[in-house]
Amino acid sequence: MKVKNLIGERFKERPADCVTDSHAFMVRGGYIKNVSNGVYSLYTPANRIKRKIENIIREEMENIGAQEVLLPEVSTGSCDNADKPLSENADCSVSPVTPGLTKEGTAVHLVREYGQSYAKYPFVIYQFKTEFCDKARPGAGLLGAHQFTSNNAYSFHASQQELEEHYEKCREAYDRIFSRCGIPEAVTVESYIRAEEECISHKYMLLTPAGEASVAVCGECGYRADMDSAESVTANAIGIPIGDLEEIYTPDLSTIEDIINFVKVPAENTCKAVVYQKNRDDKYIIAFLRGDLEVNEYKLTKAVGEGIRPALITEESGISPGFIGPIGLPPNTEVIFDRSLRETEYLVAGANKADMHIKGLNIRRDYGEAVFCDIAKIIDGGICPRCGKKAISVCRGIELGRISQAGTSFTKALEMQYTDVNGESRYPVMGCYGIGIEKLAASACEVCHDEYGPVWPAAIAPWEVQLCCIRADDEETGTYGEALYRRLLREGIEVLYDDRNIRAGAMFADADLLGVPIRIIVSPRNIKENLFEINSRDKKISLKVGEEKIIDEVKRIIKAIPIN
Repeated sequence: MKVKNLIGERFKERPADCVTDSHAFMVRGGYIKNVSNGVYSLYTPANRIKRKIENIIREEMENIGAQEVLLPEVSTGSCDNADKPLSENADCSVSPVTPGLTKEGTAVHLVREYGQSYAKYPFVIYQFKTEFCDKARPGAGLLGAHQFTSNNAYSFHASQQELEEHYEKCREAYDRIFSRCGIPEAVTVESYIRAEEECISHKYMLLTPAGEASVAVCGECGYRADMDSAESVTANAIGIPIGDLEEIYTPDLSTIEDIINFVKVPAENTCKAVVYQKNRDDKYIIAFLRGDLEVNEYKLTKAVGEGIRPALITEESGISPGFIGPIGLPPNTEVIFDRSLRETEYLVAGANKADMHIKGLNIRRDYGEAVFCDIAKIIDGGICPRCGKKAISVCRGIELGRISQAGTSFTKALEMQYTDVNGESRYPVMGCYGIGIEKLAASACEVCHDEYGPVWPAAIAPWEVQLCCIRADDEETGTYGEALYRRLLREGIEVLYDDRNIRAGAMFADADLLGVPIRIIVSPRNIKENLFEINSRDKKISLKVGEEKIIDEVKRIIKAIPIN
């Protein structure tokens, strides 16, 4: 491939709408072009990187016994059905092309007849598919794309122990995939899976300020969890003496900050109310928690047991926005208390009357039969649920992949059964695994770059060598450059040849944006010295070799460059 024939432009200025370095470099370097919000076309360099990542995944999947398949398109996906129970996502009454069946459902449908005997287990299938997600992130490029390619794998097992053994193999395979793609820093974090069964799930995260997700990390014991699943542990509130309930007049004071300043109590001695409605019947759900905490809607959904949404409060509801408290609520409400309130003996809360609050509230004394659950977000500087030390940091991260032990939810929903060694029918257990390809490429760029452009890891670089011919318009120089280009191709080396008649500085700037690991420079001066200049993109290698040794030296460097 010659640069002059490469579709796409490279330019110096950083686009104003790019919020991540990877997006800026991939736009400036002619890797991607925006089609619409969150949808990108890939030029040749990005597409070559994508193919190499896919091939790495293929190698690692097949090393653990997985077989590549191709499943049909379905009308729903993991983003569309994120809050539905698995049985709602895997409707056993429909065919693979019927709207309503998920990726997991089509995988079960494919192997349902095959897996009727225990002797067939375990087995694993995987595929590459185009998917869509509604959570496009403007300005983040491929890190927040609406359309992307995913690698999805599904494992089927005759026992939970068998699944757990394969789960560890898959974790090791994912570690190798991310390392080979230049992201050995990827870490696993505990994750919440929206399922009817209690399922083990982990996300692979790259911890970086460019990330779209928040992760709780303990600096003492290494505990890591996403914000959905991180357990909230709070210290007891300041011990204000227990008192009698007392109504106080609080005109136009409807926020926690207003109450703190007016009553002169800390935030942890206030009781916050957040109102939701059930999707099924519109019943009001009121979540109460300490004023210094925020509701974790994933935990709350799990506690309620069905889908919820932020409430639209009407006059007919009898609810007084800004003055909601647990005492004297209308009968058409369901109440859930965060467990942070269980040991708090003195609280200020709404009185369920306009401009009125109550102080001296003790939930266990004054409310009666209260349901306490963990429905709060973990906080920065909070207590670690594992080691108990106040060492939690909330940081940003990019989700690279996810692995889950999905249990029997999908196989039960689609009535997939096998006959065990005793002749009894059982449901196989499943594991589900996924990686976003374009996001992985962008994450590698986010990690592997300098101020001039990407420094692509050798295993996924678009080409192995970039040949820069300075003054290719000079007949002798152009002939040398073209001859070396042909020699490299004959040796099976992936080479990008730049023989444009432009300034050396502009040529090298473009080469930096393309990020190819090895750069060979041909110039009139080098030819006069009968030498070729070889540099590495990471600036760790810089040498000159004679014409007769150039091929051997390039091959040696290619082998020597770490590919993780």
